Amino acid sequence: MSRLSRIAEFGQQVWLDNLSRRLLESGRLARWLEEDAIAGVTSNPAIFHKAIAEDPRYRDDLARLRDREPDPERRFEALVLPDIRAACDLLRPRFEASQGEAGFVSFEVSPRLAQDPDATLAAAERLWAAIDRPNAMIKIPATRACLPAIRDAIAAGLNVNVTLMFSPRHLDEVFAAYRDGLAVRHAAGKPVDHIRAVASVFLSRVDTLVDAMLPEAAAHLRGHIAVASAKAAYARWQATFGGEDFAELRAAGAHPQRCLWASTGTKDPAYSDVMYVEELIGPDTVNTVPDATLAAFADHGEAAETLTADLATAHERLAELAALGIDLDEIGERLQREGLAAFDQAYDELLRLVD
Repeated sequence: MSRLSRIAEFGQQVWLDNLSRRLLESGRLARWLEEDAIAGVTSNPAIFHKAIAEDPRYRDDLARLRDREPDPERRFEALVLPDIRAACDLLRPRFEASQGEAGFVSFEVSPRLAQDPDATLAAAERLWAAIDRPNAMIKIPATRACLPAIRDAIAAGLNVNVTLMFSPRHLDEVFAAYRDGLAVRHAAGKPVDHIRAVASVFLSRVDTLVDAMLPEAAAHLRGHIAVASAKAAYARWQATFGGEDFAELRAAGAHPQRCLWASTGTKDPAYSDVMYVEELIGPDTVNTVPDATLAAFADHGEAAETLTADLATAHERLAELAALGIDLDEIGERLQREGLAAFDQAYDELLRLVD
């Protein structure tokens, strides 16, 4: 049993934060599924930019699409959606064996739509229909503008990966949108038992920003706030979906929206390269990892149930941070704006590449 596959013993799924035609056709992704219990795949514009730029397998298809499809966005989708479908098909046995709990592949709506809920919902429904796989997930950003789109996508029966979450406020708003979408669907007499969603909580960017704001007297907090906030988020998740507010939907077969730990590649070389995996292993969660972090954990990571350990210490660290006047909700708004700008830039670069 590999080090990565041991994580599953503690109820956590590991998803790969990468996808390319090379990964699919070389059999490398299939080996990771088989040997390391990788249980899902996520993608984004930056991932596909790298894949298309480096993988010659896209060249002929792209040349044909340039003649056939005048719109760069539709050209990009036509180029990569076959990879999304192929990944869904590869993970379909895992999806079916787990009764819909694992085996998902995420694809993102255009980040250009992040402030337009109607256009986001329309894009999510169009992509869901185009992928046409029950184990697809549509990524929608957790902007305040897109909360109605998240709610309505759930009400329409889509699986949703809510991305760019950084703060307690984001968590509360997204959980509420998910519950509201299920409630609308349930009230209409439609089934809710097949719907799955994740709430992608970004980690390393939090530490990068907070570390730079900490005074020397609080240096002991450096590298600890993202993990502390994730542990607090999990406690919030337990209260939200384990309580009375979710009881009626739970009785109707609805599933909680899982926390997904994202941005788990360590950015500060002074920190362990597996800290955002080792320190956040626990049941009913997902950790999505880039190749480098996956390789690092496969080499020297240790699996143990750590997510609920030292929760009191986590809360103490967060209280100390607040006493310094550093507000995680304000941090979250800044990081979400910066994340959207980075996503927009990556998407623009991607469209120039396929133009």
